[in-house]
Amino acid sequence: MKYLTLPPPVSLAEYVRFFWILESGQSYEHRSLADGSVEMIFHYQGSFDEIKSDSPRACPPSAIQGTSSDYQVYTCQSAFGIFGIYFYPYAVPALFDIPANELSNEMPDLHAFLGVEGKDLEDQMITSQNNADRISIISAFLERRVKQIEKRDAGMHHLICSIIHNGCKTNIELTAKEFSLSRRQFERRFKMLAGFSPKMYERIIRFQNAADEYNKQQKSLTQIALEFGYYDHSHFTNEFKKFSGYNPKGYFSGNEVGYEWRNADAEMSQNSKN
Repeated sequence: MKYLTLPPPVSLAEYVRFFWILESGQSYEHRSLADGSVEMIFHYQGSFDEIKSDSPRACPPSAIQGTSSDYQVYTCQSAFGIFGIYFYPYAVPALFDIPANELSNEMPDLHAFLGVEGKDLEDQMITSQNNADRISIISAFLERRVKQIEKRDAGMHHLICSIIHNGCKTNIELTAKEFSLSRRQFERRFKMLAGFSPKMYERIIRFQNAADEYNKQQKSLTQIALEFGYYDHSHFTNEFKKFSGYNPKGYFSGNEVGYEWRNADAEMSQNSKN
């Protein structure tokens, strides 16, 4: 399995965290965990089914996944290749003129999301011969969108980035005053840009940051729990299971299925250091 992340052009860096590529020559079960960012994905080889309690559901060739507070399980029975764009959540209202909370826990196909333009983009991305071309195509598409933005909510964007990258906790009353908003106005604005209330969003980001400790075997589960502000081991376990479906002990042991991409990512990072 190969997993790569690539930085976006500078012109897109305010809205796109990175591009990613996941490829494998064999079947795979993937688990998508709760996430405070947004993904646009293109299946240029193979196809996935989403596993529901009742029956599998075929995934579309392209889709956009909003911020999520739940996990999903997908399977592919063949070799596959996926190209993804990992957005900051406020990219949804900025680039697509849709409140981020309307996309939360949803994954519409691009044709439904963008109409004919989405179908055309899907066709270009999937039929491209290589990922370098895909980067050029999606970058040009997004740069056209960026040029159409009339107003940037720079203060809120910075706040959301601080939560994502630094795990900052928000004092809602004080922060609302800094933005000259009432508490209710602030929470409504935040939800429109991030997809969830400040409290729920911070819970999701805290979970993601804890999950990113995978492969850092020198830390115990208790150390991870305390480092990321969980009250105790029980609190950590309950939150982790809610957002991932995994018991943290099984997840950090590396014995669960659905996240082999993390092993590929760790191996790639180690090779880059050698």
